[in-house]
Amino acid sequence: MQGDGELTVGLDIGTTKICAVVGSVTREGTDIVGTGTHASVGLRKGVVVNIESTVDSIQKAVEEAELMAGCEIRSVYAGIAGGHIKGFNSHGIVAIKGNEVTEKDIERVIDAARAVAIPMDREVIHVLPQEFIVDEQDGIQDPLGMSGVRLEARVHIVTGAVTSAQNIIKCANRAGLDVCDIVLQSLASSEAVLTEEEKALGAALIDFGGGTTDLAVLKGNSIKHTSVLALGGNNLTHDISVGLRTPMGEAEKIKIKYGSCLTSKIGSDETIEVAGVGGRKPRTLSRQILGEILEPRVEEIFNLVQREVYGSDMEDSITSGVVVTGGSSLLEGVVDIAESVFNLPTRIGKPGGISGLVDVVNNPMYATGVGLVLFGARSQPKKKFRIRDSNIFDHVMARMKKWFKDII
Repeated sequence: MQGDGELTVGLDIGTTKICAVVGSVTREGTDIVGTGTHASVGLRKGVVVNIESTVDSIQKAVEEAELMAGCEIRSVYAGIAGGHIKGFNSHGIVAIKGNEVTEKDIERVIDAARAVAIPMDREVIHVLPQEFIVDEQDGIQDPLGMSGVRLEARVHIVTGAVTSAQNIIKCANRAGLDVCDIVLQSLASSEAVLTEEEKALGAALIDFGGGTTDLAVLKGNSIKHTSVLALGGNNLTHDISVGLRTPMGEAEKIKIKYGSCLTSKIGSDETIEVAGVGGRKPRTLSRQILGEILEPRVEEIFNLVQREVYGSDMEDSITSGVVVTGGSSLLEGVVDIAESVFNLPTRIGKPGGISGLVDVVNNPMYATGVGLVLFGARSQPKKKFRIRDSNIFDHVMARMKKWFKDII
């Protein structure tokens, strides 16, 4: 755990918005003391496509959070998403030295589990222990101090594209921030919105964002499966823009104000005003047309998530049901569509387990930001990543070579 009263900052670098959440870690829990949001310009489907625009958006969100919290932000826990994210399960076995499990044994078995072939263009983002097995006794969460001769570990490994992770770090560095750690967004969201009962029984968390839809399946208080689908709220906005022949900006406003993905709940007499393109006059259309555009797209996204769950044999792990969070989950009718697709009880996930500015962050769009703060609060302080110092290794090697030459 971090020091009492220490500030932890979560930076949710999303496709539609960049959100900074500042939390104060105390013995009683985590107090949210400041937030800042700004429209995101330089990302597409969770991946940075314009460094300068992203840096500018990060700076504005962080400045707003600094003003609210009355502090200077130097380091952050940054979220990562995108279609390049891949998760898989692995297994490691080691012999226990001295017949009692030590910290070194746990580190060795996790290293054995992560010793899998990974392409050069990918890097490991997380190694998440699921369970430990001591002499065929499974279901152990913490084997420290147990007696035995053989220790096994089942872990979930999350990998991502090296360049995407580096670009996130680079953007944060250029905005004057150190990156303490990069965290998978669905993992962060699960920290904020899932209850302990849901984590234990088994639940599917769907982070329905602007550029991506992230899935995390948890059971027995551990991550069993993760995946990222490169579809989200921006696809809904695009469909509205094309279907109603209106600019993207107007389509986004219509989606937020009138959007519903359940046509059966829209009255036949309800109308919406749609702005024209290129100076054409606004038109008045039935709101049901909007529902007919949104409903099949939301169904498609949830069907693709369900296919991912069934394809990974995780359907039996979702005992307690489905939790949908993220900004796009605010769309009317999302819960009904999810329940009909998954045939499981579904709820909207809002951040919990926090105090302070609870009313400010009591919204699914803050789930990842708050989750990053909670993740940082329970993590040990780590080395900070800075792309601009990436050649420090070369400097050290050069100095060592010179030193050896001087000795010789």
